[in-house]
Amino acid sequence: MKLQTIVAAALASSVVVSPVMAQDRDGWPESFTVGTASQGGTYFAYGSGWANFVAENLGVSGGAEITGGPVQNMALVHTGDLKFGLTTMGPARESIDGESPLAPGMKMDNVCAMFPMYETPFSIATLSSSGITRISEIPDGATIGFGPAGSTSDTYFPRMMETLGVNFERRNGSWSDLGGQLQDGLIDVVAFAAGIPIPAVSQLEVQTDVNVIGMNDEEAKTIVDNFPVSEFVIPANTYQSLDEPSRVVSMWNFAMVNCDMPESFVYEITKLTMENNEKMVSIHKAARHSIPENYTKNQVLPWHPGAARWFNENGYSIEDAAIKQ
Repeated sequence: MKLQTIVAAALASSVVVSPVMAQDRDGWPESFTVGTASQGGTYFAYGSGWANFVAENLGVSGGAEITGGPVQNMALVHTGDLKFGLTTMGPARESIDGESPLAPGMKMDNVCAMFPMYETPFSIATLSSSGITRISEIPDGATIGFGPAGSTSDTYFPRMMETLGVNFERRNGSWSDLGGQLQDGLIDVVAFAAGIPIPAVSQLEVQTDVNVIGMNDEEAKTIVDNFPVSEFVIPANTYQSLDEPSRVVSMWNFAMVNCDMPESFVYEITKLTMENNEKMVSIHKAARHSIPENYTKNQVLPWHPGAARWFNENGYSIEDAAIKQ
């Protein structure tokens, strides 16, 4: 697929605020846009709120753009069509290695890490009326919604289900749309990969009874052994439907930036975000993990010099070899 097509497929959703005065603005853009994902998912809620927060404090108009998610965001940020984006480490690694399904052979090496976001749990939701309470109970040939085409969920969850022996029919769509299809009985299961709480699940719980399904010991070990993920526990208080913690697997997310963006601009954005976690959590609860200590979770992307400067100044060591030169 041509990158022009990728860009044309992205739908804009503006979040623009009035600028205020900021610090050193040499070379700063007049506006910026961050690539998120579909509405109803965590990326869009997190990215829209974050863009608004940055714009209000640094005097640069900011907006969020609806995209296909991490894979497409890597392509858009690499080419400079978007200056900022959100991605998960699995798609980031594949894109850097030239294995992106959107542009096979293109090494997307002009993308830099900015700050850690949160872990993306891979979780499953069904209607309680389905009687499905564990993965092994998903019926043969069930229709499963895997999110937007090319998203982290769509890239990895079908493979995970196949590895666990689940036979299914695949369905794509926005999280909001898939939640509606689940409620209407048009699909059997939604397999989410998104920061928690997932807005579409929380909304679904208000309208109907939902089962949020985790993995047993054997299932979790099988997936960890075969995919770039680690075990994760969804706290019981995340959803009304959970009576106890739910074991799943997860993948880390990072905010990224086109490597050509001015160092001072990226420094100020990183500083603002990393030093105001309470504000970030008010944007989305998943941001409780958007703290400097989690910078070590990036073993894939080179660091932008502006971001690396803030981390190094504040005692979080990033070696020169890990910084984009």
